[in-house]
Amino acid sequence: MTSEQPTEFLVEAAEAGRRLDVFLAGRCPAHSRVQLRRAITDGAVLVDGQRAKPAYRLNAGQRVTLVVPALPRESPAPEPMALALLYEDDDLAVVNKPPGLVVHPSRGHLGGTLANALAYHFQQLSGVGGACRPGIVHRLDRDTSGVLVVAKTDAAHMQLASQWQERTVEKEYFALVMGVPDRDRDRIDQPIGAHPREREKMAIRSLHASSREASTFYEVDERFAGFAALHVHPRTGRTHQIRVHLAHIGYPVLCDRLYGGRARITVGELCHSEDDTVLLDRQALHAHRLRLHHPRSGAPLAFEAPLPDDLLRMREALRRWRGKR
Repeated sequence: MTSEQPTEFLVEAAEAGRRLDVFLAGRCPAHSRVQLRRAITDGAVLVDGQRAKPAYRLNAGQRVTLVVPALPRESPAPEPMALALLYEDDDLAVVNKPPGLVVHPSRGHLGGTLANALAYHFQQLSGVGGACRPGIVHRLDRDTSGVLVVAKTDAAHMQLASQWQERTVEKEYFALVMGVPDRDRDRIDQPIGAHPREREKMAIRSLHASSREASTFYEVDERFAGFAALHVHPRTGRTHQIRVHLAHIGYPVLCDRLYGGRARITVGELCHSEDDTVLLDRQALHAHRLRLHHPRSGAPLAFEAPLPDDLLRMREALRRWRGKR
């Protein structure tokens, strides 16, 4: 069944620079790229009220509207999944996302997502992000854990999105990386764009249509033999930004299969034995702390998601077998 009402999407900061057809493919996972391109060329898709081509590059804050004949609106079905709630009021909720959980439906992940859990736990969620992403203000990668903000109303969503766009949200991540940085702290300023060959990856790219400025500050928390623990503060919000930047300077996130070349680490690899017990099998990245202003009152808010058990175990293993340096 098709909807007779326009469906509107707000372009997030992390989506800036994406082609219109690629953007819609991410927001409408139940539909093929061919269907979406046809909708665009038929004039059923508007960007800020104007027709655009499939290859049009979007900017943060723009509104993409599917108009009649619109594609079906398919909201995530409520699923009784556990949800670790850090904060809740009438305007927003903050959850501690576990690793391995996809944030919203996408091709190949139409159920079992955070959006399905949100639909079960909350009676009201914003619709600004589109039917497939109720309440989702920003995203974390599937294997990244930690603080994630959810909007309950459209007004709250718009105000929170403006804070991300204006870069007033303070974010701190905890990361375990391969290699030991010489500097105690540093800033990485390198543009990020689509990878030239691999669709699921991003890359350091300049002078390309998809490239956007990206800035990441990090400081070393602990050093081990061959590894380090970092506090990371992304100043911008590009897709895979922390992972791409740290890999670029030679310190990829531990167990990052896309950018670090390995998907797991065992006890034997740390203590030079034949013990094949897996210590970690997901990227060692956690959204640890987040500061923003309340979308209605303007009051400052601060949230913290404790380090998950798998990263605590991994850090203790590094302390035991690779020695604090």
